[in-house]
Amino acid sequence: MSADTQHEAEHYIGLMSGTSLDGVDVALAETGSAGQLRLIHTHYLPYPDRLRTQLLALHTPQPDEIHLAALAANELARLYATAVRALLDGVDSHSVRAIGCHGQTLRHRPADGYTLQIGNAALLAELTGITVVADFRSRDIAAGGQGAPLVPAFHAQALRHPSFHRVIANIGGIANITDLPTDGSIHGWDTGPGNMLLDAWIKRHRDSHYDHDGTWAASGTVHAGLLDMLASHAFLPLPPPKSAGREQFNLDWLDTTLARLSPAITPADVQATLLEFTAMSLCDAINRECHGVQELYVCGGGAHNSRLMQRIDARLPGVRVATTTALGIDPDWMEALAFAWLARQTMHHAPGNLPTVTGARGPRILGAIHPA
Repeated sequence: MSADTQHEAEHYIGLMSGTSLDGVDVALAETGSAGQLRLIHTHYLPYPDRLRTQLLALHTPQPDEIHLAALAANELARLYATAVRALLDGVDSHSVRAIGCHGQTLRHRPADGYTLQIGNAALLAELTGITVVADFRSRDIAAGGQGAPLVPAFHAQALRHPSFHRVIANIGGIANITDLPTDGSIHGWDTGPGNMLLDAWIKRHRDSHYDHDGTWAASGTVHAGLLDMLASHAFLPLPPPKSAGREQFNLDWLDTTLARLSPAITPADVQATLLEFTAMSLCDAINRECHGVQELYVCGGGAHNSRLMQRIDARLPGVRVATTTALGIDPDWMEALAFAWLARQTMHHAPGNLPTVTGARGPRILGAIHPA
């Protein structure tokens, strides 16, 4: 038995705020001796509208952005600390070995050798009195990898099955998949937009943060010409490993694409087409790369969009399509759980990446530790 498998059960917190810019998911988990996780408590804290607007603005260059990003990082740390305190209501914080904090991504440019997630982990450690592990992506990028997606390593630990070829799809702002064959290498990559464009479009036209159950999309009609133009994005045919973000898929790109249409189409038809684009780019990636897949399990916000789930199911005949609820993990807490597990890996000096997923030169211990 290795030294790593001799550890007693421990408690970790996973803290995730993703590209959807909706809020903070925080989960308390207990890890077993071999790294298995048991979810104990969860809490969700939405972003204040002002902070969401600030963070969205920081995704593009602007005057005094270094100062503004530092202020936003401090505000995020205080919000994270508030979420942690709510999570631990009645639980002794000293029982938690570490917080795994992904932070809020402002730039993800592995081709240029860097990624930037803000959240001021030092301040979070100071405010909570708990050790914080942050900056998980940078070491993988330093080793020649994409730095993302990182969750497939947790999927492999928790969800791989010896008899069924599974794919796990996380549909957040960006969609990514983990290919879990019964044997052989595990792969995972970003497939394209998840909820990002859908959320941005409905915010612009209906002042809503998301399209509940895809109802607005279902009221429109998919525009074949627009779908073809969206599908011509240069990112989609790239072979994995690959990762994406707002740099590739954003409203400016959508507006430029829409300007090429004549005549213009209704906002509802655009929403219907964006939903189909998310389903199509996800399913095309699965059909192209995950040969012999038998089961697809969806997590993230997209798992709650019944219209999107219907379209994914229709595009994958012969594949069982369900949410990760069927595997015993609530779709809303998969990523937070994953960062609790990644914090555990770091604290145990164990690798947290999968080189077959990210393209890194080898396994690496991820994250920077900010002691309590």
